[in-house]
Amino acid sequence: MTKLSVNVNKIATLRNARGGNIPDVVQVAIDCQLFGADGITVHPRPDQRHIRTNDVFDLQSKVQTEFNIEGNPTPEFIELIRRIRPTQVTLVPDAHDAITSNAGWDTVSHKAFLTDIVNEFQSMGVRTSIFVDPVPEMIHMASQIGTDRIELYTGPYAELYPIDREKALAPYLEAATLAKKLGLGVNAGHDLNLDNLHWLYVHIPWIKEVSIGHSLICDAIYMGLEKTIKAYKNCLKEPVSQG
Repeated sequence: MTKLSVNVNKIATLRNARGGNIPDVVQVAIDCQLFGADGITVHPRPDQRHIRTNDVFDLQSKVQTEFNIEGNPTPEFIELIRRIRPTQVTLVPDAHDAITSNAGWDTVSHKAFLTDIVNEFQSMGVRTSIFVDPVPEMIHMASQIGTDRIELYTGPYAELYPIDREKALAPYLEAATLAKKLGLGVNAGHDLNLDNLHWLYVHIPWIKEVSIGHSLICDAIYMGLEKTIKAYKNCLKEPVSQG
C-alpha cells in the first residue's frame, strides 16, 4: 500500500502572510492524520518563509504516523535532525533561494558527501531518502551510497501528463523498476495531484510513499481537508473490477 504523506508547508505560508497562528500548523497536521493521512511532511528552509524551526519541534510530539523532514543537509539542518529524530529524512539539493524543489541530486558528484550524511542519519535510526531525477545512473549511485530509499522528482511527469501520459510515465517506470531491483524503496513527490496520481500509482504500485502539499492544500480550499485527503487516498487504490 502506498502511503500518503501530507506536506503542510503551505499552511505555514498562509499563517506567515498575516502573522499570529491562524491557521494552526500543528492542528492541521493533527487533523490530516485524523482524516487518514499516513504521514506528515515538512520542508524547513533557511529563510523560514513557511515551516519554521519551532514548528518542527512543535510537530514532533503530535505526529503519530510518520514524520518526514525534507531539506538540504546544511550544518543547521543536520543539527535539527539530530534533535528531532524523525521517521524519515529526505535529502533535497535546494539552493537557499529556491522557490520550490526543481531537481534531484547528482549522486555521482556528491557521492562522498551523501554517504557521510546517510550513514550519520541511519546511525540515529532515521530512515533516509535521496531526492533524485528518474536517471538510471543517479539511482545506481544512490544504491551504492546506501540510502534506504529514493524519492523520484515527479515535476516533469506532472508537466507532461496532460499531453502524453504514456510518455510521461515511461522514465519513472524504468527508474522505479531499477530501484526495486537494487533493493531501494521508492517514494515520489512534486506536483502530484488528483488528475495524475492514480495513473502513476497503478503502474508503479510498489511506490512506498507520495508526499503531496501544494495541490492537496489548494484542493482543500474547495473540497475541505477531510474530503480532499480521502480523494487522494482513493487515488492510491486499484480500480474496482467490473467483471
